[in-house]
Amino acid sequence: MVLLDTNYLIRSLIPETLEASRIINWIKNSEVLCTSTIAWYEFLCGPVNEEGIIVVHSLIEERVLPFTSDQSVEAAHLFNKTGRKRNLRVDAMIASAAIINNAKLATENITDFNHFVPLGLKLVN
Repeated sequence: MVLLDTNYLIRSLIPETLEASRIINWIKNSEVLCTSTIAWYEFLCGPVNEEGIIVVHSLIEERVLPFTSDQSVEAAHLFNKTGRKRNLRVDAMIASAAIINNAKLATENITDFNHFVPLGLKLVN
């Protein structure tokens, strides 16, 4: 399973981007795509129109993973173990969704998410 970060959701709507191409390949290879409620919220904050929302929702087959109590515990653990940097708070929530659901995270924001790799996060190469 591949969990799409906000930037992948946005760039999936832009033809011929690396992200759009990867998503097409994953779909062709029957990879399960999803996102977290946190990334979905960021995506919906736009700018995105109704048509874009429908397209992306169908790409992930409406798999928007809820933010559970287990994820909140994992997110707090990630946040605390990586130095309690405020700019990593939301990233820790997204990373926790990937970890708890045993998914690889697809993101353009490798630098920030690399902090969580030693703690169990798997990133798409």
